[in-house]
Amino acid sequence: VIKCKAAVAWEAGKPLSIEEVEVAPPKAHEVRIKIVATAVCHTDAYTLSGADPEGCFPVILGHEGAGIVESVGEGVTKVKKGDTVIPLYIPQCGECKFCKNPKTNLCQKIRITQGKGVMPDGTSRFTCKGKQIYHFMGTSTFSEYTVVADISVAKIDAAAPLDKVCLLGCGISTGYGAAVNTAKVEPGSTCAVFGLGGVGLAVIMGCKTAGASRIIGIDINKDKYAKAKEFGATECISPQDSKKPIQEVLVEMTDGGVDYSFECIGNVGVMRAALEACHKGWGVSVIVGVAAAGQEISTRPFQLVTGRTWKGTAFGGWKSVDNVPKLVTEYMSKKIKVDEFVTHTLPFDKINEAFELMHSGK
Repeated sequence: VIKCKAAVAWEAGKPLSIEEVEVAPPKAHEVRIKIVATAVCHTDAYTLSGADPEGCFPVILGHEGAGIVESVGEGVTKVKKGDTVIPLYIPQCGECKFCKNPKTNLCQKIRITQGKGVMPDGTSRFTCKGKQIYHFMGTSTFSEYTVVADISVAKIDAAAPLDKVCLLGCGISTGYGAAVNTAKVEPGSTCAVFGLGGVGLAVIMGCKTAGASRIIGIDINKDKYAKAKEFGATECISPQDSKKPIQEVLVEMTDGGVDYSFECIGNVGVMRAALEACHKGWGVSVIVGVAAAGQEISTRPFQLVTGRTWKGTAFGGWKSVDNVPKLVTEYMSKKIKVDEFVTHTLPFDKINEAFELMHSGK
C-alpha cells in the first residue's frame, strides 16, 4: 500500500481537501500509476457541483493526467513498470461489440462499474481516514498515485512533457476529434464554434487542420477572442452584441448558415442555436458540451426535415488506446498545438485555485 497526497472531494459543493490517502496495490488486469501532472476540466467541476447524476462522494476527481507506471497486476501485458502513460476515461478493450465497430469509440467493457465509482471487481483502491473513497471516470488523477484498469491506459512516447500531454487525456483530444472525426469538416467549409474555452479552441484547431476557410468563434467573454484567432478563428462575435438571436446573425453572415457548428459549453439553449445556425440541406451540428442532468434539447422537426444533422461526440470519437499515443506523436512533431492551451501551472496543493481560475474564464 502506498501513502500519498490526494485532493479528496468529501461532499458536493465543497472545495477539495488535500489529504493523505492509502492506495492499494493493483489487482489482476490493473495498473498503478504515479501521476506526474494533471489538468482541471469543467467535467470535474460539474460532478463536484452535485449536478452529475452519477456523482458519488467521497471521491478523488480528475481525468486529464499523465504519469509513470509504478506497478502492474497479474495478467497485464500492454504496459510495464516505468512506462510513460496517459489514463483513459473511455477505455478500449478491443473485445466488446463497441470496440469492434469502427463507427464508435464508446467501449462498454467496464462502463457500469466505472459509473459507480469502483474498479471492475466492484471495490475501490483508495482509503482515507478509514473510509473508502470512490474512483472517478476510471482515472482519479487528483492523486499522486492512482489505480486504473489495464484497458484504461495508453502507453506514450517517454520523451513527452507530461505537464503538457496530460491535456490529451480529455479536452484537446475531444475538441480536435469533434472536428476531424465526428463532423469530418471539409476543406473550404464554414464553421461556427460556440464557447471558446479549451475544448472550443481545440475544435477551432481541428477545423483549421481540416482546411475550413471560415471559422467563426462565438463567446460572451471577449477576452477569449485573441486566443481564438491564434488557434485559427477568422472572426469572433458575441451573442450580446445583437438584438437578434445568434442563429439569425450567423445565417445572415454566412449566406444561409454554416456548414458545421459545434456546441462546446453544455447549454441546451446554445445547442439549439448551433443547430439552427446550420445551412439548410447539409449543415451538421455537433454537441460537444455536457449538459446538466435532466436537461433536454429541442428544436422544430422542420430543421431536420430540411436537411440539417444533429450529432454528438465523446472524446472526439478517438478509439483511445490506439489514438492517444498518435496524438502525442502529432504534438511532438508540431502537427497539433498543446503548449498554447496551458495558461497557469500550479503546485498540487493549490488545486482549488485552479478551479477558481477556470470558473472565472482565466
